[in-house]
Amino acid sequence: MEKDPEQSPENRPSTPDGPLKSASEKTTSFVQYSGIAFQMLGTIGLGVWVGLKLDEWQGNRRPIWTVVLSLTAIGASLYLFIRQLTRK
Repeated sequence: MEKDPEQSPENRPSTPDGPLKSASEKTTSFVQYSGIAFQMLGTIGLGVWVGLKLDEWQGNRRPIWTVVLSLTAIGASLYLFIRQLTRK
């Protein structure tokens, strides 16, 4: 009996290769990075909003809390961004 070359284990791919796999990887990367972007946007937006509310509540002429909390939120979002990139 001859072996059928299509049936041999050497000819069968163990994992799906080709355009579907690369498209799936690209989609996963896009979703991951867009999630990080929305997280950064939310963190910075929350810091600015809380700063504005604190300045309004205290009646500050200069937006001290807005500046401090927005810079803190930018620093925190950059920290989270770097931590998520190096987690891979």
